[in-house]
Amino acid sequence: MARPRPGVASSAKGVKRLPDSAFAYPKTREYPINTAKRARAALAYSARSTTSGSYSHVLKRIKASRNSAVRAVGKRSAARGKR
Repeated sequence: MARPRPGVASSAKGVKRLPDSAFAYPKTREYPINTAKRARAALAYSARSTTSGSYSHVLKRIKASRNSAVRAVGKRSAARGKR
């Protein structure tokens, strides 16, 4: 069994500690976008048809909070590659 690393919180604890402004949907605290990795994951999940998130809304929030450091992923980037 892996031991927890000192000084590193589990991701669930880390997400609970984030302010509401670190989420694409602050009221429901869905799609954390505080890091580039989480922002890319939020875009990928929101691009799925089975999720409640809107791709355009999540992308807009990421661009506002991360200064466009994350490029588009999901449906739109896949569509660009097919052309």
